Amino acid sequence: MITPEQVREKLSTVKYPGFSRDIVSFGLIKDIRINGVDVVVQMSLSTNDPKVPQSIKDDSESAIASLRGVGSVTVRIDIQAPAQPAVAGGGGGAGAVQIEGIKHVIAVASGKGGVGKSTVSANLAVALEQSGARVGLCDCDLYGPSMALMFGSNERPMADPETNRIAPVERYNIRLMSMGFLIEDTSPAILRGPMVTKYTQQFLRWVDWGDLDYLILDLPPGTGDIQLTIVQTVALAGAIIVTTPQEVALIDARKASTMFQKVNVPVLGLVENMSYFLCPSDGKRYDIFGQGGGEREAARLKVPLLGQIPIDIATREAGDRGMPVTAADPASGVARAFHDIARQIRETSPA
Repeated sequence: MITPEQVREKLSTVKYPGFSRDIVSFGLIKDIRINGVDVVVQMSLSTNDPKVPQSIKDDSESAIASLRGVGSVTVRIDIQAPAQPAVAGGGGGAGAVQIEGIKHVIAVASGKGGVGKSTVSANLAVALEQSGARVGLCDCDLYGPSMALMFGSNERPMADPETNRIAPVERYNIRLMSMGFLIEDTSPAILRGPMVTKYTQQFLRWVDWGDLDYLILDLPPGTGDIQLTIVQTVALAGAIIVTTPQEVALIDARKASTMFQKVNVPVLGLVENMSYFLCPSDGKRYDIFGQGGGEREAARLKVPLLGQIPIDIATREAGDRGMPVTAADPASGVARAFHDIARQIRETSPA
């Protein structure tokens, strides 16, 4: 005898396209009916991409068909158009709404770790502030927070007892929130899915960001629970994808870009970090991780290549001592590259 529990268990192995989360936890299953050996599953889905429901239908039917003794399998999907986000030009899931007081929320993402996404986030925030914008930076990497170190602060955010809202830490006129302000350097953040969602929501909704032109979200690498929570609940003006030139990084950059496209978040462009190395002794250029990968990938994705940031000793040293290089040396070549990226962002999403 086939049971609904067995069917649901099989469906829990089917991933939502572009995400690591399965369709059961995503809440798509509305009804499971069994008539002898025949199975009928009813789902509900909000999307504008016709490939998503077809993929889910095919994968679900294959998963259920693998049950021993099953007869016919029918998966019906009720497709609804996603609600429009609350920010003009923004994107996200059906529940995505604007954060009060913030004009543009921009996610900085990567498909894999180690490409310098946090360095890009920190210096982009500083460059936007130096251009005259009001800027906040939310470190959404709960497991590997780095903004407390990169901005040289060990302050503890304080909560207003009357409003219960958290006052962000301020450095270089940028309002900051990070798990790094809440735990010790040696203390791991041991969190499961529901707690990850809770902390992410609190950082975005319960921090008193005030009036900002831009809130930069430094996302963790990959396409997991944190990314899903953000695109489902926050109206994003767009996303910036960070990669390095070599193919192994570009493969994962494509996955990150595809994730945002599937949830109707515009990709504002690609940043190629660690693009090359200029030898300080003779000025010779070395393409350590290859050449032209970011440019080719941006053309393939049909998005701008916003900038190419070189490997730079001063950039690493500045970040380690708690002062992003764009703040430490605004006239440096790396800082100028970040100012150019900030200029393009301001043209795309004017304050």
